[in-house]
Amino acid sequence: MTPEFRRALAYLAPHRGRLAAVLALSSSGTALSLAIPYLSKRLVDDALLQRNVAALQLVVLLFVLVTLGSFAINTVSGMLYTRVSAAVLFDMRLAVYRHLQTLSPRFYARTRLGDILSRINTDIAEIQRTASDTALAWVGNVLFLAGAAVMLVVLDWRLFVAAAAPVPFAVWALRRYRDALEARVSRMREAGAAIGSFLIETLRGMKLVVTSHAEEHERRRFAGHNDAFVRSLLAMQRTSYLRGGVPGLLLAAGTAVVFLWGGVRVISGEMTLGTLVAFLAYQGRLLAPIQALMGLFTGLAAVQVSLRRVQELLDEKPEVTGGSVRLASRPGCLNFDAVSFAFDRQPLLESASFELRPGETLAVVGDSGAGKSTIADLAVRLLDPASGRITLDGIDLRDLHLGDLRRAVVLVEQEPFFFHAPIAENLRYGSPGATDEDIRRACKQAGIHDLIESWPRAYETIAGEEGLALSSGERQRLALARAVLRDPAVLVLDEPSAALDPAGEKHVLEALRGRTALIITHRLEVARAADRVLLLREGRLLEEPAAVARFFEGAR
Repeated sequence: MTPEFRRALAYLAPHRGRLAAVLALSSSGTALSLAIPYLSKRLVDDALLQRNVAALQLVVLLFVLVTLGSFAINTVSGMLYTRVSAAVLFDMRLAVYRHLQTLSPRFYARTRLGDILSRINTDIAEIQRTASDTALAWVGNVLFLAGAAVMLVVLDWRLFVAAAAPVPFAVWALRRYRDALEARVSRMREAGAAIGSFLIETLRGMKLVVTSHAEEHERRRFAGHNDAFVRSLLAMQRTSYLRGGVPGLLLAAGTAVVFLWGGVRVISGEMTLGTLVAFLAYQGRLLAPIQALMGLFTGLAAVQVSLRRVQELLDEKPEVTGGSVRLASRPGCLNFDAVSFAFDRQPLLESASFELRPGETLAVVGDSGAGKSTIADLAVRLLDPASGRITLDGIDLRDLHLGDLRRAVVLVEQEPFFFHAPIAENLRYGSPGATDEDIRRACKQAGIHDLIESWPRAYETIAGEEGLALSSGERQRLALARAVLRDPAVLVLDEPSAALDPAGEKHVLEALRGRTALIITHRLEVARAADRVLLLREGRLLEEPAAVARFFEGAR
């Protein structure tokens, strides 16, 4: 068993009781179906050739009972297995989703969203399809194969040996094509992920595409991605056809041997006609499970590729893991102590230190790309420093329970995210118990309540995909209201007024009055309103009024 399948078995353990019931039902259904070919021997030898009506009636009755019983058992076992397989695959998809929640911004910066979606959707769907459509059939086919082989040996072992002679050659051909198929499936998955990434990227940037008059260019790129996918798909299908066709032709040779040698033995009187009919019935049913198992064996190549791609996501190591220390009281003092951090080997912070005291507003200014937003990400532990310590009331953030930390320290991003849902629902995100009055109060503090009330649907207005139904300034003020609604001990704001006019900026500053706030900004008015201002230059934080003044003078 490959490492991918061994790891996947862990998801079966919680459902082993129901899987055992499925196996028992499937075994019972297979045992009943094995009796049907044998009834053909009784039909020919005991009823038809003997002209025995009573025997005929008995065979027909047994056939009806066995068929109905097998159908009922297989239906129940199939439905139960479908439910179990869906639960198993949801557990896997949930494990991947939970793991993705633990990964740092650096992972998402280097990984295309289309590739992530391909793995969590397409690859797990492929695993689920194989598990729900094929795995139960595999159990039934193995059981039927074993039972039918026993019955064939009982009926005529020499004929069975002759019919089984091509099987080793068919298995060899199957293994030969399976390895080639696995590589082709992997290339097809990558080509499909490339199409998904292209669509996500260009749809999100459609305004740029249209205003740049680049529609035809993007259509050609789309066609190129699609051609690559079609080529990989055709290569996969060609190998798949050879995988199924060549072993099938070899197995058909065994059937020809049974026709010829079995017919000769019936004519010579060495075998009864009923025995040959029963043998052919068992062999006819034997070929189907053999071919089905061969198909599954090859299909496992595709599943193995999908499992590997999913497990690659699960193997991504989280940069941030939660501590165990709980906050006993409302904290207020945030301290950076000689903090250093680099992104892709580029130093952004070098021994940066500052203290944000309770009730204080601290502004950090600096050139674009200097690493100001990194300070915000470090403060809420989206990232951890390479060296140094960040503490909250003297407790290292790495030791704090992540839930407690992110309730105490809340980040308002420069480009806040909103769901395609009503404004009120977006504002309650992170504060599910907030009342309508709480929401209105927070929006008044952020200076956006009156504007919302002027809209036809007021707080039921849909924000749009990623909040695109709102202006940049509206999104920033709503994000501030959402943060205020959570009433954190420390507010961290990354360019909170970048898209605001002076009136909107004034509302933001009013909302911060009396709060402990760390503000990343390039706006002079915001920096002036802060109690202290730090300048980030070449990775170091400087508290020098003259240097700050020169920075803003140069930015004009």
